[in-house]
Amino acid sequence: MTAGLRRNELFFILAALATTIGAGVWTIGVGASAGSFALSAVALAGVAWVVSFATEQLGERLGPEATGLMQSTLGNLPEFFVVLFALREGQILVATTSIIGSIFANALLVLGLAIMVGAWRSPGKVMKFSARLPSDTATLLLLAVFLIVVIGVATQDHDPAAAHARGISIVGAITMLIVYGLWVMSYLRGNAQSDPVRHTPPRLSLGLSLALLAVAGVGAAFVSEWFVKGLEPAIDAYGISEAFAGLVVVAIAGNAIENAVGVVLAAKGEADLAISVIKNSVSQIAVFLFPLLVLVSQFFDTPLSFAMAPIYIAALALTAIVVWQVTGDGEAAVWEGAALIAFYVILATVALYE
Repeated sequence: MTAGLRRNELFFILAALATTIGAGVWTIGVGASAGSFALSAVALAGVAWVVSFATEQLGERLGPEATGLMQSTLGNLPEFFVVLFALREGQILVATTSIIGSIFANALLVLGLAIMVGAWRSPGKVMKFSARLPSDTATLLLLAVFLIVVIGVATQDHDPAAAHARGISIVGAITMLIVYGLWVMSYLRGNAQSDPVRHTPPRLSLGLSLALLAVAGVGAAFVSEWFVKGLEPAIDAYGISEAFAGLVVVAIAGNAIENAVGVVLAAKGEADLAISVIKNSVSQIAVFLFPLLVLVSQFFDTPLSFAMAPIYIAALALTAIVVWQVTGDGEAAVWEGAALIAFYVILATVALYE
């Protein structure tokens, strides 16, 4: 039994659906323009709200771990399609920087905002959450960083292994997918053995909650593509570099779901669910989405690998360390969230001048 949707909730869901359809009609009928960009941005915000609402309802049934994993999977669909589109067009730099940009955006910017909001509303200005997930996801992120650093060092030192970066990337991608699968099974099994704490009874049925998440995930994939198409005229007009476009603009657009959901959940006091959504997204991008794209791209004329510029390798390694430092103890203060945001601002500034 559920209490059903409130009138304002039904209004927002219908408005999000109408805006999404409107963005599609505009983009298909008129083409990429400033108008389609603005409408797509509004549609992304509406889709993000739907995902946030459905995730919150689902979290009352499944607990933060399973819900965060499911929401992150749906939330990363736009990024998957954006990268595939870039690879199809031969834009390797945009594809690579958008993937690692998603890691930076979620691990630094979004996590920092969520911590600041959540800590500010928490007793003692300290946000507290389960330490297991941050530790697990830090290990998964370090696994991806290890492969990226090894390939990067081999390339810079002109090691014989550098000539086989593509083969090493394929082997690394397969091993990471196996490790991620093993982690997901153990994590969900451990979650199933514990009873999740329910603060309020869910007002939506399980089927309706899952349906909303599925529709919002598919809608986000289309809207994100229209959003990126609308960005292209602006990128050309303002002379933004491909590195900045991929690392910042496309990464944030493709991850708009997590950007809104994590912060909204933190503001509502759902610390464990907020951290689960954000940290699951980081680990999924690093050891699931990135490896999966590497394998899929082998069928393209421009295959993807884990090789990248030294500046981004260093930034990824330091990001993995600082995120572990901030969240590994199960609590974070307002200033720590601000520090994560500062890291991201510095990195974005560097990318601006690439």
